[in-house]
Amino acid sequence: MGFTVDIDTGGTFTDGFVTSGDAFRTVKTPTTPHDLTLCFMACIEEAARAFDLPLRDFLFRTDIIRFSNTIGTNSIIQRDGAKIGLIVTAGHEALAPAVDAEGKSPLVAPDMVAGVDEAMDATGRARHAPQAGQIMEAAQRLIDRGARCLVVALANADLNPAGEQAIRETIKREYPRDYLGSVPVFLSSDIVQRSGYRERINTAVLNAYIHGKLTRLLYKAGEDLRRRHYRGQLLIGHNNGAVARVAKTRAINTYNSGPAAGLLGAREIGALYGARCVISGDMGGTSFDIGCVLEGEPGYALRPDVEGFDCNLPMLEIRALGAGGGSIASVAGGRLRVGPQSAGALPGPACFGLGGTQPTVTDANLVLGWLDPAYFLGGSRSLDVDKARRAIAEHVAGPLGIGIEEAAWRIRETVEADVGRELARLRDQMGPQPDPLMVIYGGAGPLHSCAIAEAAAIGRLVVTPFSAVFSAYSSSLMDVGHLYCQRMDLSLAPGQDAEPVLQAVASLRRRAEADMRGEGFERDGIRWQLESIVDDGGGREARLAAPLEILDEAAPLEALRRRAAAALGLEPDAGARLATLGVFARSSVPHYRQAARPATEAPLAAARRGERKVYLDPRQGVRPLPVYDRERLGHGHALAGPAIVESRQTTMVIPAGWTLRVDPYDNALIERSRES
Repeated sequence: MGFTVDIDTGGTFTDGFVTSGDAFRTVKTPTTPHDLTLCFMACIEEAARAFDLPLRDFLFRTDIIRFSNTIGTNSIIQRDGAKIGLIVTAGHEALAPAVDAEGKSPLVAPDMVAGVDEAMDATGRARHAPQAGQIMEAAQRLIDRGARCLVVALANADLNPAGEQAIRETIKREYPRDYLGSVPVFLSSDIVQRSGYRERINTAVLNAYIHGKLTRLLYKAGEDLRRRHYRGQLLIGHNNGAVARVAKTRAINTYNSGPAAGLLGAREIGALYGARCVISGDMGGTSFDIGCVLEGEPGYALRPDVEGFDCNLPMLEIRALGAGGGSIASVAGGRLRVGPQSAGALPGPACFGLGGTQPTVTDANLVLGWLDPAYFLGGSRSLDVDKARRAIAEHVAGPLGIGIEEAAWRIRETVEADVGRELARLRDQMGPQPDPLMVIYGGAGPLHSCAIAEAAAIGRLVVTPFSAVFSAYSSSLMDVGHLYCQRMDLSLAPGQDAEPVLQAVASLRRRAEADMRGEGFERDGIRWQLESIVDDGGGREARLAAPLEILDEAAPLEALRRRAAAALGLEPDAGARLATLGVFARSSVPHYRQAARPATEAPLAAARRGERKVYLDPRQGVRPLPVYDRERLGHGHALAGPAIVESRQTTMVIPAGWTLRVDPYDNALIERSRES
C-alpha cells in the first residue's frame, strides 16, 4: 500500500496528514493567500521530506490526495469572485444579493440583474414560458456589461426546472462552448432543490461567484501534481462529509470543507470512548470553529449562513468565532477587544517578524511564557519576544495603564472567556445531554483548551497526537461521495401512495451510478443512504438519515413516517412531510485508523524537558512550571497541573486542578480533578 496525503488550508497555516500503512507524519507550512496552490505543493514537499523521499518518488508511490481548501471562502470574504449577471423571474429583482449591509461590494451589482416574464405555479406547472427574444435581450445586456457568467434563478424552479433549462438552452444556442465569447450558465435548480426563493438565489450566486477562481486553482494544483509523477486523482473535500474529483465538484460544496471534515474526525475520536455527546473545538491562527456530534450524528445546518448570506443547501454545521492565535487585540473606549480581525499568515503576529505590528493572542502567549520562542513548530521558526512585548505595550498595556505581562494575561483571559461563553450557549441549545467530551485541536487549541472548557462547564478533553493538523487527519476519514436531492413536499400520512418516493429514488440512483462510474466505482462498490429533509408543515424541519433499505419494507412510508416523527420530536402518529428526498452515494477509499499501543515502560521523568517561567495571573505572578515532551509521553503516563506539554506543532497547558494521562491510542485525556 502506498502513501495517502490529506491537506487542509487554513488562514495562517496549511496542514498535512500523511500515512503509510500504520505510520503517519504531520506537517505544516505557511499559507500563501495570494495563491493557495503554492502552499499546497509546499505541504506535499514537506510530506516527502518527512518520509525521506524525493518528491517525485513520493508522489509516484502516493495512492490518494485529498484537499480541503479555503479558496471559495477567501473569495467571498475578499469579494474577488466573478462578475455575475443574474436572471430572475420579473418582479423578483429585489431578492438579488445586490446590496451588502457591511459596506462590501455586493455579490451582484444592482445593474447586473435582469427579470424575464415567466410563471411557474406552486405546483410546478408552467403558466407562462420565457420567450427567446426576451431571454437573449437580457443575456446580451448582462454580457455587454461585463458578466463573466450568468446565473438563472426562477421562481418555483425547485419544483420544475424546465423554465431555467429552456433559458440555458436558448443562451447556449447563441453562445456555444466552442465560441470564445461563451459564458458559463448556472441554474439554481442544478445547485439546490428546496423551498426558499431568496435562499436559492443566494446559493446559486455564491456557487457561480467562486466557481471560476476555484476551477483555475484546483486544475492548476492537479496539473502540478501530474507534472511530478502523481498518477491518481486529486480529490476535493466537500462540506457534506465526502470528497470528489475536481470535475465532479460544485464550488459551493467546498465552502468550509476543512472545518466540516474536522467534525467527522471529532465523531471518530468520540466513538473510541463511547461518548454520546461530542463537542469539537478547532483553534487555528484565524478562528475558533465549534461543532457538535450527538449520538453519532454530526450537526447539520439546513439553512446555513454563508458569510452573511442565507442559503438553503444543507451542510455540516460549524460555528466560526473570530478567536484564533492570530486574532488582534485592541483597546477602544478603555475596553479590551480580541478579534475578529486576524493578522493571518501575512503579516502574521508581531513575534513572527514578518512585518506585523499589531498584538495577537500568539504574542500574548509568548510574553506570558506559555510558548518557547526557540521551539515554535519544532524550532523551524523562531519567535521574537521583544517585538511581541513592544506590540502589546503600545496597543494594549499603554492604553489600559497596566504592565505588559498583565496586558498579555488579559488578552488571553478575554479570548478564553469569549469562546467559553459561545460553548456554554451551544450546550444550552443542545438541551439536556450527558456531560460532553470535547475534542480540542488546531495549532492553538490545546494552549487554551482547559480554561475554555472550564468556562463552559466541560470537564473532559481529548487531544490527539495529530491535533495540530486535525482537519487534515479528519479528511483521511472521508470517502468519495455525492448527494442527490429532489423536492417532494409529500405527506407521510397513513394511506399515502409510496410510488412517487420509489420512482424518485430510482431516478436519483441512476444519476448517482453514472457519476460514481465517472469517479471510477462500479455499482457493486457503492454504499447508499437516505438523507432527506422532513418538516411538520409549520416551518419546523429536520434532517432524516436512514439506511436506504428501509424503502424495501412492506410499508416504506410507514417506516419513513416513524423516523420523521422521531427526527422532528413529534409523536409517532403525528403528521410529517417529506420535504426533500435525498440519496447519498459513497464508495470507500483508504482511511487511517488509530491502533492501540502497549503501555510504556519508560518513567514519566524521562519525558521531562526542564522547566520554564510562566506568568500565571496578576495574583500569582511568575512561577516556574515543568515542561514535558509530548513525543516522549506514552500509554500509561499521567501528570497533574500546572504543567506544560510541548510537541513540535502545538503546546498543551495543563492548569492546576486538571490532570493529563495518555491512553492506549496515544491520545491525551485531560480531565478536571474531582477536588477542583
